[in-house]
Amino acid sequence: MAISSEYLDYILDLLSPLDGITSRRMFGGCGLYKDHVFFALISDDTLYFKVTEADTRETYQKACSTPFSYKKQGKDVTLSSYWRVPAEWLEDQEILLDYAEQSYAQTIRNPNRK
Repeated sequence: MAISSEYLDYILDLLSPLDGITSRRMFGGCGLYKDHVFFALISDDTLYFKVTEADTRETYQKACSTPFSYKKQGKDVTLSSYWRVPAEWLEDQEILLDYAEQSYAQTIRNPNRK
């Protein structure tokens, strides 16, 4: 898992209209927070939003998105609550901001969030 400074800056610029967005590098990637709530991650220069509700997950599936996965001790690990943001959403800031807000809202509604 790696992330370039340029990609992080690009994503933060796209999300800049949202108040309270911060980032923190971790495990070679980066966590994105809104008002101190972890709602997205970046790994290998790919943005993933947290998705907790079935209807939203279905939207990501229809957009041919995939859940975040990585290798741990030679085994594939999938975090099914984080889904890759489709490239076309990155090209339309209004759509991206809408899904970022949805991700944040779902995260704070989920009682099991950390």
